Amino acid sequence: MANRRKSNRTREKEADWQERVVQIRRVTKVVKGGKKLSFRAIVVVGNERGQVGVGVGKASDVIGAVKKGVADGKKHIVDVPLTKANSIPHPATGGGGGAKVMMRPAAPGTGVIAGGAVRTVLELAGVRNILAKQLGSGNPLSNARAAVEALGTLRTFSEVAEERGIPIENLYA
Repeated sequence: MANRRKSNRTREKEADWQERVVQIRRVTKVVKGGKKLSFRAIVVVGNERGQVGVGVGKASDVIGAVKKGVADGKKHIVDVPLTKANSIPHPATGGGGGAKVMMRPAAPGTGVIAGGAVRTVLELAGVRNILAKQLGSGNPLSNARAAVEALGTLRTFSEVAEERGIPIENLYA
């Protein structure tokens, strides 16, 4: 009986994770007998409560590639500190490959102003009000990784105050 309850709990934990496929590419490898086809899936995994990750999976069929991408995304999850306005605490930039992503916090009611893979990453992280811009590359994988890196560098006021060893009230002075 106890085992059943435990498995239900793990199933509930799994259920609140959302996954979105950003890109599916058919890739070929040239071998002695000709060309070997496989699929590459870029998947963003998040729980819309401050946790998000990007994963890549390759397999001979699309469903297998997506499953591998989800598993990879769950291995590379970052925690995102969200403000009361469901925004980020301060501006941030991140890079991945040739891509660079800039993010700025926005007032309530602004929405997610971002494009492509960055928008998907921000929505699954639970950010509701933000301004973001992709610079450099248009590659969805590079942009998604750059967005995750930018979100990973965010710190709250309390974390900064703790690192400096001063009370939060003295941060503004």
